[in-house]
Amino acid sequence: MPSKGTRKPDRLQKRSDFLRLQNGRKWVSPTVIVQVEKGEKTSIRVGFTATKKLGGATVRNRVKRRMRAAARAALADVPGVWDLVLIGRAETATCPYQSLLKDLKWCLKRLEVTGHEKPADTPA
Repeated sequence: MPSKGTRKPDRLQKRSDFLRLQNGRKWVSPTVIVQVEKGEKTSIRVGFTATKKLGGATVRNRVKRRMRAAARAALADVPGVWDLVLIGRAETATCPYQSLLKDLKWCLKRLEVTGHEKPADTPA
């Protein structure tokens, strides 16, 4: 049973939402690609993508399961209303969970989703 401190984010499921986010801001890390836009609803919504080039159904399901767990942990204290799409990469299935979580948090910080100030090396 999930802990009471981490609420499950709402899901993006419509193709139109995924296409809208495809044209938004994105950040690429070795384990995950994050696409983000300001949300249209009242809470954070997350969609997950694992393409067939990652492997068979078992591998794709593992990738999505790991991304869901990392998203739940990383988005627990994120303020605001956002729509996000997490796209799995080859490393997502095999990397240590802490590495995936670290990369996801880094992407969210770079995309200014976490509510923290801009990274120092970003031009003003």
